[in-house]
Amino acid sequence: MAAPKTEEVKQKAESYNVEGLECYDKWEVEDAIRNFREAVRLAPDDAEYHLNLARARARFGQWDEALRSLRDFLELEPDTRLHERFRALFEVGMDPVESALTRGMTGQGIPLEEISAAMQMWWEFRIAAGRRALSMRKPEIWAAALDYTVRKLNFRQVTQKELAMLYDVSEGALRSRYQDLVNTLDIMPCDYRYFRGEKNPLDMLVQAAMMLERLEKQFKEP
Repeated sequence: MAAPKTEEVKQKAESYNVEGLECYDKWEVEDAIRNFREAVRLAPDDAEYHLNLARARARFGQWDEALRSLRDFLELEPDTRLHERFRALFEVGMDPVESALTRGMTGQGIPLEEISAAMQMWWEFRIAAGRRALSMRKPEIWAAALDYTVRKLNFRQVTQKELAMLYDVSEGALRSRYQDLVNTLDIMPCDYRYFRGEKNPLDMLVQAAMMLERLEKQFKEP
């Protein structure tokens, strides 16, 4: 059998990539990973597919695999700005955002578990942002937004004004970064990824939904 034409292979790879992006947006992450892996298999020299696979793996909590995909991406990607951002993920020390974040949250007596959640959020966000440019001129703004987001998720009473003052940044800049975090990571209230309390209220909602489903089923039974 003749080998498929190169153009046909590229089209097939792009088809998998498009389907993977759709799955990623719908939180069908395992399907997204499967599609991006197929895209990478068919077109291993396309940097975009490696980056999308890294994003999906990070969302699924596959940290080591996400970093491997990022390494593959960096070998193919010519944009030096992206190299600078992603290579920081492989370094042992803290970047300026993590340093400011640790100082701010530790100084406020925030538990280590929540500081760790904020660090995780920053790690995931840098990957999820993909090719978008991230302004790093004042890292304290990102630190303030991460701190605020994690505190809100863990039911700590705090305002954007208070944290803007703590990190010496503008309230408007903090608000903008907060919205970027929420939108890019698709964060929900009590998000399981970053909630560190003993009992997550979302569990009760899941249980209530399951109970309602059983009651509806019983109600419709003849």
